[in-house]
Amino acid sequence: MNRRLAQGFTGDVERRHPAPVEAVVALGSNLGDRAATLAAAIDDLARLPLVDAVRASIPTESVAVKPDGPDVSAPAYLNGVALVTTRLAPTVLLTYLQAIEARHGRQRQERWGDRTLDLDLIAFGDIRSADPRLTLPHPRAFERDFVLEPWLSLDADAELPGSGRVDALLERLRATL
Repeated sequence: MNRRLAQGFTGDVERRHPAPVEAVVALGSNLGDRAATLAAAIDDLARLPLVDAVRASIPTESVAVKPDGPDVSAPAYLNGVALVTTRLAPTVLLTYLQAIEARHGRQRQERWGDRTLDLDLIAFGDIRSADPRLTLPHPRAFERDFVLEPWLSLDADAELPGSGRVDALLERLRATL
């Protein structure tokens, strides 16, 4: 580069970063100190690069759900939702979520098994994806009151892409119980 041009460069070339997107992350734990694990996971989310803000619901207890349905004999879950404002790509966020789970002792031995920490990416803005590595929105979110209720407590106007308003989904779900 011409020395004169290099000396005159003022940095007027703007670095472009993606616009922030609100991601919905469901948190759950049914082993160990559930409340401490969820609180630590929320702190971990807030420390991720390109995360601008994290708002978390108050945790609530729920019955464990197994492939055959609710299992009252399994340890109860403590669940919550975090709204994460981020500039990360959804797949990168998912990778971080899995690393946070592992750091908190999550072992993937049994599908829908008991766990120290479960972090599910429920929605990422209005993105819809059928990719087997990351389906968005989460394919069962509309049928999980332990996701919809805490989400609604954070955002009264929340919408699950492709399914509708969270308040209406929760009302329909409660009507079937």
